[in-house]
Amino acid sequence: MKIILVDDEYLALKKMERLLQSLEGVNLEPLTVRAFQSPLQALDAAAEDAPDLAFLDIDMPEMTGFELADRLLAMYPRLEVVFVTAYQEFAIKAFEINALDYLLKPIHPDRLAVTMKRVASSPPAGAPTEEGRSVNHMMLCCLKNLHFRSADGKPHSFSWRTLKAPELFAYLIYYRNKTVSKQTLIDLLWPDFNLKRATTQLHTAIYQIRKTIKTSGIDLHIKFQDEGYRLEFGNVTLDIEEWEKDLRSAPPVAPESLPDHIAIMDKYPGDFLDEHGYGWAEPEQERTRLLWFDHAKRIAECCAGLEQHAEAIGLYQEMIRKMPYREEGYEGLMKLYASLNQRVGVRRLYQQMTSVFLEDYDMAPSKEISAWFEAWEKERVHEKEEADVQ
Repeated sequence: MKIILVDDEYLALKKMERLLQSLEGVNLEPLTVRAFQSPLQALDAAAEDAPDLAFLDIDMPEMTGFELADRLLAMYPRLEVVFVTAYQEFAIKAFEINALDYLLKPIHPDRLAVTMKRVASSPPAGAPTEEGRSVNHMMLCCLKNLHFRSADGKPHSFSWRTLKAPELFAYLIYYRNKTVSKQTLIDLLWPDFNLKRATTQLHTAIYQIRKTIKTSGIDLHIKFQDEGYRLEFGNVTLDIEEWEKDLRSAPPVAPESLPDHIAIMDKYPGDFLDEHGYGWAEPEQERTRLLWFDHAKRIAECCAGLEQHAEAIGLYQEMIRKMPYREEGYEGLMKLYASLNQRVGVRRLYQQMTSVFLEDYDMAPSKEISAWFEAWEKERVHEKEEADVQ
């Protein structure tokens, strides 16, 4: 096993080397230990010879241990990292971001032995896991909420210890395969922090995301380049991309293709990250919602034409719920109610539309739909007059 030690204190480095070389009862031989006082030198050495395990001091002048871990993991996503610190508050943070372990200085031999036994029980960095063997069939999901599906199609939640890490992960998914600058991420997620504290929070969140990705076994990689981060997809699909691909390749909505379109509709459980309440996601939510809305409208019209009234009514109602400021849902449902002679339903729906438009959006229904409703009402009055005469 190849180990690197990084600590700006020379005596601390030498003590850790001695402790590792004198360990007994841990089956990790042979051990190759390289020690560095400079994080930058450690990075150069790691680029030439991939380490299996890194012991990193957290409070260092060139860069923090969190930032160093971030850069090392960009090169070797399966690297095991143990943080070493003299400060309890740093130890707690290391624990929160799901590091393999953390050690408080001064390090006791028995405590180091516990850490090394954890390393021995972990699979080698290149060993395939159950998740890894099924990675080709995994799907990352961001419609409605952020989760993933394993090879058998079962949904799984990600396990997070902080609130900012999942939002950062979601933001990188949105800008997938594009580099997002560190400053952009800091301005988005930690606008009220000073630069040093915000940078530490960013590195902490990135590290937690990498550990969460690794635990889930999903084939994603966070790369650090050009002073920014990018999320790169391996053999994993994204639900929103798959849904849009199906939508584009589907034939026109018609009676013979209706089952295929209903199947596509079923793959849309909700808008992009809808349950998370991220303000920056609203434009993407609106975009995908419009795609869904147009698709639902065509399906509802087809169902109505086939006299599948319950299905059409359900779709129109969902259109109104999702986009209450668009007339098409109200119009389609009113005309369907009119064809079914459900007069109360037509009047109630027109009143609902007028009220919602005025109170929530300060606008009136279009002249076209108002004219249609007035003409429909006149026909009802005429029918009543004829009935009265008879």
